[in-house]
Amino acid sequence: EVQLVESGGGLVQAGGSLRLSCAASGFSTNDYAIGWFRQAPGKEREEVACSSNSDESTYYADSVKGRFTISRDNAKNTVYLQMNSLKREDTAVYYCQRLWPCWIPLGDDEPWGQGTQVTVSS
Repeated sequence: EVQLVESGGGLVQAGGSLRLSCAASGFSTNDYAIGWFRQAPGKEREEVACSSNSDESTYYADSVKGRFTISRDNAKNTVYLQMNSLKREDTAVYYCQRLWPCWIPLGDDEPWGQGTQVTVSS
């Protein structure tokens, strides 16, 4: 069974940092791209960052470029999102998803985890 568990969220002040983790089971992160998404109440789900498994390419939304860094530890089957210089606009529930290639889910029923809440205060 494919499962993804997001963790590491919390409440931080603007300018602070958090590191999110996406722990995968039922598949190897080494074989797939992994993307981070976020969704705030009343807003559409947004693409945030993606890590390719093949050529180590990474992709970032313009809104987070230069502040967020996606990385992976395939030995731990885990993908991370380092979030620095956090802004109020970053407040959302953050999710990860298996992709191939970046931004393309394997199917319409590709599962999501429960997500982890990030709240940035000012």
